[in-house]
Amino acid sequence: MTDIDDATAAAAFRRLVAHLRDREDAQNVDLMGLAGFCRNCLGDWVAEASGGALDTAAAREAVYGMPYAAWKARQPAATAAQLARMAESLKKNA
Repeated sequence: MTDIDDATAAAAFRRLVAHLRDREDAQNVDLMGLAGFCRNCLGDWVAEASGGALDTAAAREAVYGMPYAAWKARQPAATAAQLARMAESLKKNA
């Protein structure tokens, strides 16, 4: 297995974050339903990786490109089907 060096991983992560910022139509509930993680997860991982330099709110803002509350206000409510898919997907994360 080939490992990814830190610079390559960082560049790929920045590209992922930029892509997710551009794709507001990809709701967190859909990401959770398909992949078991979402923008909030990425923000939480950034906060953890920062060693305390960023709290959760600041890290999530770095991922969203805006405060989470502002992003959330722009999103439609999740449907029952989306929530069910997310619940099934999350079972795989254990």
